[in-house]
Amino acid sequence: MSKDKHTIVIGAGIGGLTAGALLLQAGHQVTVLEAHIYPGGSAGTFYHQKYRFDAGATLAAGFSPDGPHGRVAQILDLQWPVRPADPAWLVHLPDGRTVTQWSDPTRWREEWITAFPDSGDFWRTQELLAKISWDVSSRPFPWPPQKARDFITLARALRPATARALPFLFRKISDFAPDDDPMFRSFLDGQLLISAQTTADKADALYGSAALDLPRRGVNHVQGGIGSLAKTLVDWIRANGGQVLYRHQVERIDVKNGRAVGARTKNGLRLEGDTILGNVTPWSLGDLLADAVPRKLRRELARRQATWGAFTLYLGLNTETLPKQVASHHQVIIDSNQPLGEGNSVFISLADAHDSGRAPEGRRPATLSTHVAIAPWWQLYQSDHQAYLRRRAEYTNRLLAAAEKAIPGIRGSIELCLPGTPVTFEFYTRRSSGMVGGFPQTSLISARGTRTGIKNLWLVGDSIFPGQSTAGVTLGAMRVAADVLGASG
Repeated sequence: MSKDKHTIVIGAGIGGLTAGALLLQAGHQVTVLEAHIYPGGSAGTFYHQKYRFDAGATLAAGFSPDGPHGRVAQILDLQWPVRPADPAWLVHLPDGRTVTQWSDPTRWREEWITAFPDSGDFWRTQELLAKISWDVSSRPFPWPPQKARDFITLARALRPATARALPFLFRKISDFAPDDDPMFRSFLDGQLLISAQTTADKADALYGSAALDLPRRGVNHVQGGIGSLAKTLVDWIRANGGQVLYRHQVERIDVKNGRAVGARTKNGLRLEGDTILGNVTPWSLGDLLADAVPRKLRRELARRQATWGAFTLYLGLNTETLPKQVASHHQVIIDSNQPLGEGNSVFISLADAHDSGRAPEGRRPATLSTHVAIAPWWQLYQSDHQAYLRRRAEYTNRLLAAAEKAIPGIRGSIELCLPGTPVTFEFYTRRSSGMVGGFPQTSLISARGTRTGIKNLWLVGDSIFPGQSTAGVTLGAMRVAADVLGASG
């Protein structure tokens, strides 16, 4: 294919950059427009007072040869700046137990036998379903199917062993999980919340089983911060003739005769394109289309509930006063009788101790985060700013108290503390209302596909299946690139 097909990518997140790179390699001319001064979006790394902080995501999985990142590396012939992480993280339960999420399958089996000795049937079923799910996803897997050709591709992806998963197609994780151990349920809910955006009673059994398996799928530290993944893709795109333009916030997608024909930025740039990929949420896409929003997308925007937001702390730590040999990643669950999120479950990530470029000498950056509902933050921000600031201070204390349970004495090591709310996330990432993480994966049947209602305009990123995590958005990006090539081939 000659470079007579021009693809415009709106947003330099992992999904948009991956799809753009794959299309560039296939012969498209590619231009990526990014509002910020660095790539990555919610998986970006920002610079402040000589620290490099991960904005949202802090760990990445899927770098094994058959994983999403591994497959992209083979296709594009690039090297990711990663180093294996084992353990992936430590989970601190309300009763004082610590469960280690080992990446090594043998060590993980020994761990769950010790921590939850009566859970063997659950883990054997979960491992079976995860193996089937990952195996199917390693082949072209256009889910949800959106045209006749998708059903043919799906049929080719299935194997006889896949039939073993059929009884679980409409089931939830909780349907086959023990219900007599509140600590086990807290553990499950905590893992699913960070990997599927929902808990065991709502998480789809097949997706949830694969999500629980993420620590065994090549979890890695990213050298230079999680944003180095996006930078690697930016460098590849530029080296191979594509463009990535920063400080170009798209304000309008032009539509003519039912097709997207171009994009306009706030600083006056107008580009024409044959294909447009929106690495944005459906709500942001609706804003960009304005009065050209298709009827089906308009109905979706009216009925879709807001996703989670995050409250985040970015800490600069003095390593001299930190405990020695502390693990880099922790999840703390405070109270098994209360809903998770809102400071009751906190993820803590210290930068890789071997990654000296992340902070001044003798210092180490850390990111703390918890899921939050976005509406209360916006209500206070718009109506009572002092109450907003008080809420921010309260959540800061909640997260630091949780961090003390995992890393005693961490408060005394803090030299810099920056809080981030959904308001902050919207300002820096341009995501609608600061929503992060994509849609809860509660049903494969209702999973969101790539289509927008406009023939040559696709969504990419964590809003489309499979969504959550850099591995998930990479799988989605591979699907979008294949869709575009199929439509233009």
